[in-house]
Amino acid sequence: MQSNNTVTSIDKMAADTIRALVIAMIEKANSGHPGGPMGAADFMHILYSEFIQYDPMDMEWPFRDRFFMDAGHLSALMYAQGYLLGNYSVDDLKKFRQLGSLTPGHPEIDVKRGIENTSGPLGQGHVMGVGAAIAAKFLNSRFTGIFDHKIYAFISDGGIQEEISQGAGRIAGHLGLNNFIMFYDSNDIQLSSGTDEVSSEDTAKKYEAWGWQVYQIDGHDHEGIRKVLTYANKEMEKPVLIIGKTRIGKGCVDANGAPYEGMCELHGKPIGNTKADLKNTLLSLGVNPDSPFEINRDVLRYYNKILANKIANSYKKNKKIASWRRAYKTLARKMDGFLKNELPTLDFGTIEHKLNLSTREASGNVLGYLATKVENMIVASADLSNSDKTDGFLKNSSVLRKGDFSGAFLQAGVSELTMAALANGMAIHGGILPVVATFFVFSDYMKPAIRLSAIQELPIIYIWTHDSFRVGEDGPTHQPIEQETQIRLMEKLKNHSGKASMLVLRPADSSETTIAWQMALENKSTPTGLILSRQSIKDVMHGHKNAAMARKGAYLVKETEKPDIILVANGSEVSTLLQASSILEASENIRANIVSIISEGLFREQSEEYRARILPSQAPIFGLTAGLTLNLESIVGPNGSVFGLEHFGHSAPAEVLDEAFGFTADQVAQRIKTYYNQYLSNKI
Repeated sequence: MQSNNTVTSIDKMAADTIRALVIAMIEKANSGHPGGPMGAADFMHILYSEFIQYDPMDMEWPFRDRFFMDAGHLSALMYAQGYLLGNYSVDDLKKFRQLGSLTPGHPEIDVKRGIENTSGPLGQGHVMGVGAAIAAKFLNSRFTGIFDHKIYAFISDGGIQEEISQGAGRIAGHLGLNNFIMFYDSNDIQLSSGTDEVSSEDTAKKYEAWGWQVYQIDGHDHEGIRKVLTYANKEMEKPVLIIGKTRIGKGCVDANGAPYEGMCELHGKPIGNTKADLKNTLLSLGVNPDSPFEINRDVLRYYNKILANKIANSYKKNKKIASWRRAYKTLARKMDGFLKNELPTLDFGTIEHKLNLSTREASGNVLGYLATKVENMIVASADLSNSDKTDGFLKNSSVLRKGDFSGAFLQAGVSELTMAALANGMAIHGGILPVVATFFVFSDYMKPAIRLSAIQELPIIYIWTHDSFRVGEDGPTHQPIEQETQIRLMEKLKNHSGKASMLVLRPADSSETTIAWQMALENKSTPTGLILSRQSIKDVMHGHKNAAMARKGAYLVKETEKPDIILVANGSEVSTLLQASSILEASENIRANIVSIISEGLFREQSEEYRARILPSQAPIFGLTAGLTLNLESIVGPNGSVFGLEHFGHSAPAEVLDEAFGFTADQVAQRIKTYYNQYLSNKI
């Protein structure tokens, strides 16, 4: 794209002010990444001063444009820009990267100050932006003209290189997300080398092949930036990528006053620790080196006018929405319910299951019911809808398509990490309840996004099916062994609100699956994981009401007067314990209480009295798990015993593996008997 390479006086002063503030913050903290923010200051200033629309009087205004930062190490850029917009104080900037400050090293969600997403792990930030664009399209198809805002994203060379960018690029192009505009800060420098040492791809052609509209500009030419953003906002068919060629460390000079830009060391060091001269650089930017946080009055006045314009524009939009509300009162109430994350009235007791289903099939039944009730739920599957049984939802909905977002099912393709990051973006946008599904073993691909779900306290629902070695013939690559231990660590890890960062539920049968879904929908403060079986499971509890005790995380599915032993498991192993218990009672007169522990984390949150009643500290306790024993070891205590797996699976039918690994009811009964006799011997 051709331009006149023009920069007006006030725009130059504003961009240079951002650069100076970035330098000042990082020098004071003696930590940070100045080069990228200095190079991107021109684009950021034009974007926020002329294009991004929000209401400064109501930063959480649902109808605002949104900005998703991918390159979290450029946080100083966001804080400097936010300071000019009145979102931060000078004291906030001076506390950059300090404990308890509002300006952490990598941004964390703070919508009231204009931070829409937590960024840091490169790649995920812009994918969350794509998820937000999907959410906006979904909502606008139901409330036409109300959610017509834009989603802007910022990505760096590192984010472009991250593999997750392929999934986002493919999906955004395939869906024709013309409400998504992304700036690629292409400065040819990364932390330890130039980009020419790691890549020779043609980024423009790659995104064009995915169906994007691509523009290439001088990232320091304000008029060029202005023109391309105007074009991008008028795009009707495609997402837009703006490749801005910039100079890392733009504005830096050396001791002689000569330009010192485009150097690798400017990426991750304070300017004072590089060959650039700190004092001369600040002077060249029009800033007093003795007071680098001081803002030019002309720049402040200019930004006051910008804020006044944004308030006026949002007032006009609010008038339009108020008129729409009067004309469509029922729709308006529905929209408000979506935005407040309210659930409709649901009667889970009406959901019917055939006897002895797999829990994935039971989940499919629940999803079929929810598809007709929860109108703002978007369900996604990584090319497994007919196997993870999310097709129960799809049968009562339709697939999201370019130009048609009336459906509610996203065929994400084989891209588990992308799908999870998209869900985070949908939840961040608001108005959407995201559900994503794949095989449990592939949760390994999703862990980085799950972690951000937990940090950001987002109510994503993860469906993970094929939960154990009983996947069978597919073999060890598809058989989860260590995955439950890994994901349950999130139940032990606290989020910033002091709560368990995730709720993880592995139901024992169809009735517990229904309750697990109810718990997941009601959990609006953290992500929830549903771990579901491929194989059929003999019903443990007969009826929805009995299984409701699962809400406490653990409960007695079989209670015996004066039990000799307590047996503990979750998922399909609860049924195995029931069968083993019957064998022991008949042959050895060993009577057992059996505990289904659907969520260890939730059980630990119950009162000491309840926990002691379910698992008496002096009782012999035996645990059974189809994976690593680590989780249940802390439950059964030092005198208890847990049988599980300490090796990968093998390729064979499930019933053959049950026999080979020692998981038949007869084998488990023998193990319980051996442990119980040892316990009695030690006690004597």
